[in-house]
Amino acid sequence: MFRMWVKKIKDSHLIEDTVICDDSDKRRTQKVFSALESACKQFDLAKPIWLDKTIKEFQLHSKTRFYQDHFIEEIPFDYLEIEVIEDE
Repeated sequence: MFRMWVKKIKDSHLIEDTVICDDSDKRRTQKVFSALESACKQFDLAKPIWLDKTIKEFQLHSKTRFYQDHFIEEIPFDYLEIEVIEDE
């Protein structure tokens, strides 16, 4: 089972979060993109842009943060953090 935790953080406080589960036969990368898209729909956000730093950080730690410069529109929080918490 693949599970990804998506959190909105403001002033070092968790203001909203969700866990997206995926037990499909998709590749891990597809599951990550799909989970991020689902979370963004749930939070009513545009999908963030993956920058080189974001990709490298996610590849190393299975966790990364998306700040204002990753979004086209203004966001009412400091950053969106994604973390894979379970991966088969």
